[in-house]
Amino acid sequence: MNVENFVKNAIMEIRERVGDGKAIIALSGGVDSSVCTMLAYRAIGDRLIPVFVDTGLMREGEPERVKEIFKDMNLIFIDAKDEFFKALKGVIDPEEKRKIIGELFVRIFERVAEENRAEYLIQGTIYPDVIESQGGIKSHHNVGGFPTNYKFKGIVEPLKELYKDEVREVARYLGLPKEISERMPFPGPGLAVRIVGEVTPEKVEVVRKATKIVEEELEDIPKWQAFASLIGKATGVKGDIRVYGYIISVRAVESRDGMTADPVRIDYNILRRIALRITNEIPEVTRVVYDVTPKPPATIEYE
Repeated sequence: MNVENFVKNAIMEIRERVGDGKAIIALSGGVDSSVCTMLAYRAIGDRLIPVFVDTGLMREGEPERVKEIFKDMNLIFIDAKDEFFKALKGVIDPEEKRKIIGELFVRIFERVAEENRAEYLIQGTIYPDVIESQGGIKSHHNVGGFPTNYKFKGIVEPLKELYKDEVREVARYLGLPKEISERMPFPGPGLAVRIVGEVTPEKVEVVRKATKIVEEELEDIPKWQAFASLIGKATGVKGDIRVYGYIISVRAVESRDGMTADPVRIDYNILRRIALRITNEIPEVTRVVYDVTPKPPATIEYE
């Protein structure tokens, strides 16, 4: 891929599609949406309205960091935690979760668009999102989880033919900070798809804390992605007392484009340290396991 040509063509495409109008862009702080935001800003300037939706399903510190990085743009911050938890209450099916989250995102963007007289929605859909959604593997919130009825005049997806490694090339070319360009992938539905079963604020907080520990301990180990998921409950012993707590599964994989993946061979002492930290620092957790399943047959995320 010729990065310079791609950037020029993407900017031209956005200008042509949006014309003299305004556009909302879904900004999550990940590399895909951040690259998309930079391209769109170069294309239409202040007619771009970046929107960050705090779903309550983000990694620790993510909302605050997005505000800091994109403070020079007219960023709109939406606190929608209550809306998302209410919509997900009682839902256990993974596909239903993804579709609920995808629809709620769009309805929020529609409200913001109406308030700001914006007719277009720009989002950072990439090629693997399209492939997995169309292939029935799982509905990405911005593709298969995207509602068929929406109020926008058009949806603009300048990255939809790129793989993740190509998006990173563009991020570097655009001068985005390393913490964005090299950031590990994070699912659009957030921590909701790292919780097997019903999503609750308590479970999300457990996964959020466990993920931070995993990221800290594996920071210097080469990988595509590393995170923690909550996969059920099991009996444990803490302070000579029987407890029935959460099981955390640690996942770390190597991949080129996210379409296939292999588990990272992690030193046992590091795994043991992760397990001890998680069970000591998060009282609700009684057990930690390490997932060694490649993709396929597993997907990288749990739901």
